[in-house]
Amino acid sequence: SGGLHGVGITCVNALSKWFKAEVYRDGKVYAQSYKIGKPDGPVAVVGKTDKRGTKVHFLPDDTIFTVTKFSFDVLSNRLRELAFLNAGAVIKIVDQREGKQHNFHYEGGINEFVKYMNAHKKVLHPTPIFVSKEKDGTTIDVAIQYNDSYAEQAYSFVNNINTIEGGTHLAGFRSALTRVINDYIKKRDLTKGHDYSITGDDCREGLAMVLSLKVPHPQFEGQTKSKLGNSEIEGLTKSVVGDALTTFFEENPATATKICEKIVTAAEAREAARKARELTRRKGALDGASLPGKLADCQERDPEKSELFIVEGDSAGGSAKQGRDRAFQAVLPLRGKIINVEKSRIAKVLANEEIRTLITAIGCGVGNSVTEGESDGFNISKLRYNKIVIMTDADVDGAHIRTLLLTFFFRQMRPLVEQGHVFIAQPPLYKVAKNKKEFYVDTVEEMEKWLLDQALESTVVIRLKGDKEAGQVEAAKLRALMNDMIEFETLRGRLRRKGLSWDAFVKGVGDDKLPLYAAPDDKGGMTFIYSEKEWKTFKTGYMDKRKKILKEEAEAAGEGSDELTEEDLLAEVREFPEIPKMKAILAKFEAVGFDVTQEQKALAEAKPLYRVRMKEGDRDVKTLDELVEAIKEAGKQGANIQRYKGLGEMNPAQLW
Repeated sequence: SGGLHGVGITCVNALSKWFKAEVYRDGKVYAQSYKIGKPDGPVAVVGKTDKRGTKVHFLPDDTIFTVTKFSFDVLSNRLRELAFLNAGAVIKIVDQREGKQHNFHYEGGINEFVKYMNAHKKVLHPTPIFVSKEKDGTTIDVAIQYNDSYAEQAYSFVNNINTIEGGTHLAGFRSALTRVINDYIKKRDLTKGHDYSITGDDCREGLAMVLSLKVPHPQFEGQTKSKLGNSEIEGLTKSVVGDALTTFFEENPATATKICEKIVTAAEAREAARKARELTRRKGALDGASLPGKLADCQERDPEKSELFIVEGDSAGGSAKQGRDRAFQAVLPLRGKIINVEKSRIAKVLANEEIRTLITAIGCGVGNSVTEGESDGFNISKLRYNKIVIMTDADVDGAHIRTLLLTFFFRQMRPLVEQGHVFIAQPPLYKVAKNKKEFYVDTVEEMEKWLLDQALESTVVIRLKGDKEAGQVEAAKLRALMNDMIEFETLRGRLRRKGLSWDAFVKGVGDDKLPLYAAPDDKGGMTFIYSEKEWKTFKTGYMDKRKKILKEEAEAAGEGSDELTEEDLLAEVREFPEIPKMKAILAKFEAVGFDVTQEQKALAEAKPLYRVRMKEGDRDVKTLDELVEAIKEAGKQGANIQRYKGLGEMNPAQLW
């Protein structure tokens, strides 16, 4: 544990409806339970054991928290981190709500962590550089592996705590890395006589690194422990990492040269970017002489009162220009998708015409520097608009353009994001007109809810048995079931895509035998596994077979075969977290007389299962899917629904 004073578990107890703790030590099991933070009784011995450890069980108090649902993915990521940081430890997470589980076990420790980070990247050296040393009671572990990307991925930990803000240990590592690389480059004259320095940013381009320390007496800045403050740790880390890297570079000149050549290229690109930035700098704040021609600027000259709307294409730009208040709102149309700054060097980014237009319009330059007077960096005092609004279409392309713009702002104008100058306009998806009233709907979910509400005011669903009506479903019950019906259809589609047919599911429900896993077989079909015991036996042979196949494929493609993780080998195995949810929904259906297991029979015999009674007449349907669609269609009656794809379809008044 990285805890120091027990504040964390005390807070969890105080914020829980009930809390139970069991401690296994000294051959005994000790237990105590609490309610609303107060103990129910004293600590009691409840059994004997040969185990060691602590088990806690608690229920968050929903009178304090608005959201009490735990995220399986967030917890999985944290537990995966812990498994990497503690080589050989086996950590298992099970989500009993959806039947999902993960088992984490990494013998290679942080070496495997770095490989996991680089799993989908091209690495410069297949084996990570690994340093592990204990000095003055502190254990320092570092794993380093460079890839061909332009971004740094660095994680630092102290006593298994993720120090997301870094601290003295990370500062020591960075200092050592920059010094060793600079010394190596100078010693071998890898800059070919060019007179420019290698910076820390250059040295960390394409770096994937994990730094893990075990410190006896850590001093963190703040209760969240996000930053280490021990001053002596900086020098200690600098010394250990510096010595180890120097030795590695001397013993592995080929790898060292490959890394340093990439860093020299990064420095050259930085120099080119500095020169390119000179071309994008404005002559002065609020000086419109050099502003891009496509920018429809505002009359206001006080940045605090000005807004810039970045729109997608000239069509949206035309509507936005007509709908804006030209006194304080400026509009800048961009043509198509801007360059992806995450995958491009800064010199190439700054050569892009749309990016240059954007930089010139905003006026504060690009780069990480926020120092006033910095000639080639970012200067927020020159910002021309206090509010920058990204206003793209409500489709996939619009979402992509928005993501590219946000990436650009985050990488090259981060203070704009951090200081709250960047906004996203949320365009509506639908305009609805009914009974002489008009309103807008933002999401598909809202639209479906409105349609269902409209339909259920005047629609009745009747169960059919043969040709006869077998009773109707009450409106209140039907309303409660509609969300379940929609979710059930979504889950059924997922099962189908995973290779489990509806017939097989229905048979499995009847036989009480449904699969937990499915793995592709040699004949293009799927092998289904029905128990954890069966999976344990199957898994070993399957992984051996996959390892052989993947190595043969890599050799045939002329690629080196990296060490394969369990995650790589089981990538094509499918789990079925949908099944417990579907069984729970089936039970609700049965309670009101819906038998979806009879759908195939109804389709084969062309006999409907349900009748939807609407104002316009009856409609008979054979499946749950058809039933949901019929109810939605009933909701559309009497309404005029307009679907917006983009802002260009909206007139100036609607935009305003």
